[in-house]
Amino acid sequence: MIDHLALQSPDAAGCAAFYVSVFAPLGVHEVMRFDRTDGLVIGLGTGDFPELWFGPLVDPGTRPVHLALTAAGREAVDTVHELAIAAGAEILHEPRVWPEYHPTYYGVFLRDPDGNNVEAVNHGF
Repeated sequence: MIDHLALQSPDAAGCAAFYVSVFAPLGVHEVMRFDRTDGLVIGLGTGDFPELWFGPLVDPGTRPVHLALTAAGREAVDTVHELAIAAGAEILHEPRVWPEYHPTYYGVFLRDPDGNNVEAVNHGF
């Protein structure tokens, strides 16, 4: 359903590097980058198509979003958790089953460098 998501960042390169590092167990990697007149733009994905974009902060203000990235299994969620801790990220919720969402929903929630609430989730289906 979602084709792509673009996030503004005061440090697009730093934020993209955080996602590539912490979410590597989910297959996240840099697909492309280019310079615009207003700053650097970086596209990340899990294949050859950029699905998550980081670009310059054009509209400053408090605009945190929630972003959930699909994990292939619970082990990948746990590895994201470990990498997030190693990267110094704030852990909002440790990995666990969230039965209020559905019986096999397993996720970890953390803050990215720009304060967004980011989740790695495995649905166990």
